[in-house]
Amino acid sequence: MRDHTPDFKMHELSNENKALIRHTVQQLFEKLTSDCRLTSDTLLEFWVDLPGIKRSRGTFRGGFLMPDSFIYLTDYFQTDVACSLTPGAAYADGGSYLEKVWDDLLDELYYQIEIFTSPVSSSKGVMLELWAGNRQRPEGEWIYAVDRKIELV
Repeated sequence: MRDHTPDFKMHELSNENKALIRHTVQQLFEKLTSDCRLTSDTLLEFWVDLPGIKRSRGTFRGGFLMPDSFIYLTDYFQTDVACSLTPGAAYADGGSYLEKVWDDLLDELYYQIEIFTSPVSSSKGVMLELWAGNRQRPEGEWIYAVDRKIELV
């Protein structure tokens, strides 16, 4: 049996890039919660454009854009009746604080982004597109989404 794991070296994101990503994700969350749009099928999706590396964007069978990766927001958070953000069900038993939940979600996101940025030696010029919201199934069109595009430094 052959090992199909790609041979690459991961580069950890700088503290400045982590702060930029954190701020952007928190803005997306604030918009979702203020509009009471955080539901059980809410996703955080991202696409990474690397400088000098050309690759076409994929699509799912239904024809909508396939992100590099996604995270279910409600694996980490839920909203209460006042639409404020609280730790999700997985964190409810341990009495976790919101900061711990944020750290876990962002650690997962940073790790995934580091995988996709590993072909380049520097984060400079890497464009990161982030979407958060809900997709219609099976067509894949966004029912409601907020998005941001940022350049890593």
